[in-house]
Amino acid sequence: MQTNKYRNSYCGTITEKDIDKNLTLSGWIENIRDHGGIIFLDLRDETGTIQLVSNDDGMFQGLTKESTVTVTGTVRKRDKEDYNPNLKTGTIELLVNKIEVLSKSVNVLPFEIKTSNLVSEELRLKYRYLDLRNKRVRNNIQKRAELLKFIRNKMDSLGFLEVQTPIITASSPEGARDFVIPSRKYPGKFYALPQAPQIYKELLMVGGVDKYYQIAPCFRDEDSRADRTMEFYQLDFEMAFVEEEDIYRVGEEIFYDIFTHFSEKEVSPKPFKRICYKEAMLKYGTDKPDLRNPLEIMDITKLFEETTFKPFQKATIRAIKVDDIGTNSNSWFNEIVDYATSIGMPGIGYVTLIEDGSLKGPIDKFSTKEERENLIKETNLKTNSVLFFIANKKEKLATKYAGQIRTYLGNKCNLIDKNKFEFCIINDFPMFEYNEEEKKYDFCHNPFSMPKGGKQAIETEILDNILAYQYDFVCNGYEMSSGALRNYDLECLELAFEKVGYNKEVVKERFKSLYNAFQYGAPPHGGMAPGIDRMVMLLNDVDNLREVQAFPTSASGIDNLMGSPSELTEQQLRELHIKIR
Repeated sequence: MQTNKYRNSYCGTITEKDIDKNLTLSGWIENIRDHGGIIFLDLRDETGTIQLVSNDDGMFQGLTKESTVTVTGTVRKRDKEDYNPNLKTGTIELLVNKIEVLSKSVNVLPFEIKTSNLVSEELRLKYRYLDLRNKRVRNNIQKRAELLKFIRNKMDSLGFLEVQTPIITASSPEGARDFVIPSRKYPGKFYALPQAPQIYKELLMVGGVDKYYQIAPCFRDEDSRADRTMEFYQLDFEMAFVEEEDIYRVGEEIFYDIFTHFSEKEVSPKPFKRICYKEAMLKYGTDKPDLRNPLEIMDITKLFEETTFKPFQKATIRAIKVDDIGTNSNSWFNEIVDYATSIGMPGIGYVTLIEDGSLKGPIDKFSTKEERENLIKETNLKTNSVLFFIANKKEKLATKYAGQIRTYLGNKCNLIDKNKFEFCIINDFPMFEYNEEEKKYDFCHNPFSMPKGGKQAIETEILDNILAYQYDFVCNGYEMSSGALRNYDLECLELAFEKVGYNKEVVKERFKSLYNAFQYGAPPHGGMAPGIDRMVMLLNDVDNLREVQAFPTSASGIDNLMGSPSELTEQQLRELHIKIR
């Protein structure tokens, strides 16, 4: 190992084989302990921690925690009663004969490094450089680096070519708000940061690149949440002359190999389960179902078509059956009712099948004998089973609430196996969806996707019935990747955009490069974009993307570390031809 004056070894790599060696180490002082004239320090670097000891009181005088130092000393074995089983170096220590303070830390830290995860996220991110010294945080970043290396090797083995596409580009209507950059040279005009490299990767396909990939930064001016941040990275890849199943196979291999390599949890075998969008929304109430949860939603609307129970009249009715909970306490069920009201429901009804074959619950008295019998038969109720009802006049709301109740019940009843990664592929998304507020159709998914049936379907079918070659890879309730076969037929592309309010001239102007390129022979192509941050999040068993990003903004979009967003000076604004209103 090549060394310098600061070190000839690393703290966490020293073992009993190094006893009696004279070593030089550098790092941060993690702890200081005075045991009556004998001073102990814990020195930390990125490999681990080792105990330092000195009988010279003056040698360590004035030192503060988290200062950086260089020390020289001799490795010796600790007394057996002083072993520390929590450290790799717990059986040895360094007897120090020289110490040099490189940079002294202030006496009072904003928080203790070892327990930084217990303070507010705002404080942690303000002092992120301190938070990164926490071993748990550091491990998240370390795994991210290892994952990126693995991905590059994997994509290379599959014959993909890595290509970097521009960060400064043009604004594109892809479903989220763009971050825009005002142009100094061209007053009143703007660049944009890419929401994804969508158009560029399609241009690469037209350019003859057979298989492309990159670790792509993406920027979307959206409110942050636990699984979404304004800036994130994805494994973006595209393939020419392919069909859906070709892309599925590559996606399955990437996800399966990554998750089996980096985790000891059980991973879904290939091929992953395929679920069409319509089935997913009905059975699970979401297009990103957690298949570790065995509960399924049933549509029982037809069973109550003639009901006199007002909340069920002219409503979409969903039901969720949970076995063996009928004897739980009233307070247990009241917690479910409280949750239902917290998400916007007026409450939640339920019935229990008791031993004599009758139903117990407030809804039972409003049901006819025929309705009871049909309900028990259709839902396969067993003694001590409970059936929860979710009803709403709007089908979308009934679906949404049922999905949320299913997730809540799965967690409350401890039905979810935390030691599994359950993957599935959601496909056959609708090409269009009707926007009730604006009274017009929008794209349901990616606007550049190929509709099933092509141009003829758009010309002849009801828009609500047109499906698209679009798909999501989902794991444990998270959307891990979106993809599609692309609409490379120029006439079909024009017609699709026309249906959502963009005429031919607008398409030519907004997507000039793609529009022109498709006139020179475009191959059928498609791809997908697995989310790097979400993969690292699941593999590290954390529930927040910001835990696996080195310098994220806070949940509110503020970066207190760097002070952004910040104001510009009047001179800067003038150079950019901007006036603040």
